[in-house]
Amino acid sequence: MKILDGAELAGFIKERQLKQVRALRQSWRVIPRLAIIQTTDIAVIDVYIRLKQVYGADILVEVDVHKIEQVDLMAQIETLNKDDSVHGIIIQLPLTDSSQTDAAVSAVAPEKDVDGLGQGAVFTPATAMAIDWLLAGYNVALEGKVIAIVGNGRLVGEPLARLWLGAGLNVTVYDDTTLDLTSSLCESQVIVTATGVPGLIKRDMVQTGAVVVDAGTASEHGKIVGDVGADVRELDDITITPLKGGVGPLTVAALFDNVIQAARVIADRQGQQDL
Repeated sequence: MKILDGAELAGFIKERQLKQVRALRQSWRVIPRLAIIQTTDIAVIDVYIRLKQVYGADILVEVDVHKIEQVDLMAQIETLNKDDSVHGIIIQLPLTDSSQTDAAVSAVAPEKDVDGLGQGAVFTPATAMAIDWLLAGYNVALEGKVIAIVGNGRLVGEPLARLWLGAGLNVTVYDDTTLDLTSSLCESQVIVTATGVPGLIKRDMVQTGAVVVDAGTASEHGKIVGDVGADVRELDDITITPLKGGVGPLTVAALFDNVIQAARVIADRQGQQDL
């Protein structure tokens, strides 16, 4: 079995990002700042936010968390859109009332939408970019492969499919309307799953030599788990993300890459051409 260690790759990316941020802060007096808006009180969400705060501190990016009632959401977005010291804004999903999700993410100014979820967003969504980085970092070629994306969600499946289909890759998206997932996945050489359904991907769905990326997250018995069942991890002839440290660390790195790029726009306006 070959492991796709996202944490290792994220370490190299973090070193590069720290150098970029130091240049922004020291030479151009631009202090990259990310604002996170949270409306829920969910333990696993708090963990994700804390990871972003720690990562930001490590690379000298300021991270502000605005924990508010959802009734104040649109006003908070408008305030942060107008704040020139804020370079990136993310709406931490899910919202308390998910019916407002489309309106909320689309209200974020495109140049600050570092999650890449709103209409007219200029950034690639972080998890899609992270998966792309992960496979490229381990020299997993996608051209000519039969690729399955399981789950068509806003954060992973939909943007990843858009990214890869745009690159001309052979991608099929499967969701909860798929009648026979087992027979469909058996033909796939690359499987990316992001449904949040623990144990959805079973051993008989994975062919010999397949590449499996588990980007699903759910809470089960107080632990964060993925979509891939334990029996899949018993296979010794596949390439797979680990239980921890696969897509997650690279997703955080990709998010901050977008924040840094947003901050670089300010530096460019000041005459800096290459950081």
